Amino acid sequence: MTQSHSESAGQAPVGVVLAGGLGRRLGGAKATVELRGRPLICYPLEALAAVLGDVAIIAKADTLLPSLPGMTVWIESQAPRHPLQGIVEALGLAGGRPVLACAVDLPFVTPELVSSLARADAAGAPAVVAAADGALQPLLGRYQPSAAEPLALAACEGVPVREAVAALRPRLLAVEDLELLFNVNAPEDLLQAAAILDRRMRETSA
Repeated sequence: MTQSHSESAGQAPVGVVLAGGLGRRLGGAKATVELRGRPLICYPLEALAAVLGDVAIIAKADTLLPSLPGMTVWIESQAPRHPLQGIVEALGLAGGRPVLACAVDLPFVTPELVSSLARADAAGAPAVVAAADGALQPLLGRYQPSAAEPLALAACEGVPVREAVAALRPRLLAVEDLELLFNVNAPEDLLQAAAILDRRMRETSA
């Protein structure tokens, strides 16, 4: 039986790292790129796992992933190749529960931010999405099952990600620390991420 929005809204979300992208600008699969000696995917995975009881990776069948013993991996269809496809198919696999999606290339997402997204009152909206200075980060958000159909249609039609998610009229969760939404798309971003990580580690140990 399909659950209503009100029935699913009270359930803890399934955390899902979106890893199905090609990573062309970075030169290969983002999940395996190393940031300070660790695969990039480990950073968002740890943030999700610190808060949520159920966490999975969703990727294409041909996506290269590092060895992550015990981790659940969901396989999404090969087409369409659209950033929203992972969210759509994760919602289909989540058993009627919401999905808290995080892109593989967001290494500075914290457990605190994950917790805020998981607990935020959606006020009836089909999604709660992180935003900084009013700009959406659509690949970091909690999506209700009701978001699946419109997002699937947008993915098939090739609608840009931000446009498609904005059309849902999501609740925006303001993120004050812009670095939390820093994403790694290119080699220069990886260098900047390493510098940010080093600085944050120094600040933590000071």
